[in-house]
Amino acid sequence: MARVKITETVLRDGHQSIAATRMRLRQMLPVLEAIDELGYNALECWGGATFDTCMRFLDEDPWERLRTIKKHVKKTPLQMLFRGQNILGYRHYADDVVYEFVNRAVDNGIDIIRVFDALNDPRNLESSIKAAKDTKSVHVQGALVYTISPIHTMESLTKVAKELQDMGVDSICIKDMSGLLSPYDAYNLIRMLKKHLSVPIELHTHCTCGLGEMTYMKAIEAGVDIIDTALSPFGEITSQPATESMVMALQHSIYDTDIDVDRLWPIVDHFKHVRKELEDEFKLTMPSQINPAVRKYQIPGGMLTNLYNQLKAQGAEDRFDEVLAEMPNVRRDLGYPPLVTPTSQITGSAAALNVLYGRYKIVTNEVRDIVRGKYGRVPGKIDEKFRKMCIGDEPVITHRPADDLEPELEKSKKALADEGFPDASPEDVLSYTLFPEVALPFFRKRDNNRLLTSPVESVKIEKSTGRGAAW
Repeated sequence: MARVKITETVLRDGHQSIAATRMRLRQMLPVLEAIDELGYNALECWGGATFDTCMRFLDEDPWERLRTIKKHVKKTPLQMLFRGQNILGYRHYADDVVYEFVNRAVDNGIDIIRVFDALNDPRNLESSIKAAKDTKSVHVQGALVYTISPIHTMESLTKVAKELQDMGVDSICIKDMSGLLSPYDAYNLIRMLKKHLSVPIELHTHCTCGLGEMTYMKAIEAGVDIIDTALSPFGEITSQPATESMVMALQHSIYDTDIDVDRLWPIVDHFKHVRKELEDEFKLTMPSQINPAVRKYQIPGGMLTNLYNQLKAQGAEDRFDEVLAEMPNVRRDLGYPPLVTPTSQITGSAAALNVLYGRYKIVTNEVRDIVRGKYGRVPGKIDEKFRKMCIGDEPVITHRPADDLEPELEKSKKALADEGFPDASPEDVLSYTLFPEVALPFFRKRDNNRLLTSPVESVKIEKSTGRGAAW
């Protein structure tokens, strides 16, 4: 057995899951160089919900965030989460947008691209994987979205993983976004994958159900190569197992991570302060306890906090449990999609509307598009009565959905020029293409020099006198 490697998620999924993705670049900067010295396998710092949140809530340019992090993190590979044909948005984008985004992400500092499709439809990953491989400079990791349903089995998941390997990915990640994977299922799944795959296997889970650390330990015993963790101020509960805990658990074993735990404490202290700042500034209700029942509801960590805060904003937080209970019903109606962005948001919105206004009294366009096949092939079958209720006699798409999309970038350039940005950078064109309603006001504010800035002081990390020393 080889030593276990760790991918640190505090700069992406950690604060996405705990603090609704509200961490600012200035709150990351003081510890970046110290993090770079720890010996992580990778630092997940971009993608997922961080991109639009930068512009929507934080008055930050996501591209500048990436470039700045890269300036300070020179040893550790920078990793991003990429939603296949959805890129970082909530719909499918044309292939020209996918190719351009991958190339610009790599040019601006990304070393590892983790790509996934919410439906585990490999057709939706073709363009992003090819684009990443064509750069010849980035590691492309294919993510297998883990879920539980009557139709998801070890065999079906292994089949998807083999398809991803055949498509040329450099590694496979089991993406357990809701913390559903139990310890012994993890052991059996990884043992099976190891028999059929030749590429390294990474496991990403959450502690939402209280299973995270136990699942990691059994996965490690089964031969997993890499695990995802988050430093404790943004770890546990709806996030990943705490980095410090996993490092200490594996110390002095054959799986030792070779990370000096004593060098983590100053960084942990820094993020404790950051967490308090975010809680105070954004008035967030952060998760405070595990919820084993989520294994039934299957809601991702980041969505739990967002869903609660959205209901709270409507004065309906008292109906949170009802919305959770409705989620499995909506999921069954939609053909058992794994609940990850964007299908988790679509399913969650539908469940909330069903609870607040009556079942399917309001049907969103996104629900209709899943039924139409515009997001890809759902794992299960959609009842014909439900299909007719949603789309009538419209035909269902059976080919790769992106084949129906015309190139978008030139249209975006023209639209930006019409809005007063004739010399927009390629990165700005992409930001606008993905999030036009958010990007335009952001560009105008940025150009008026009204974005937030503040001085930054680095955290100095003293060299430990020895691994495993008292603290």
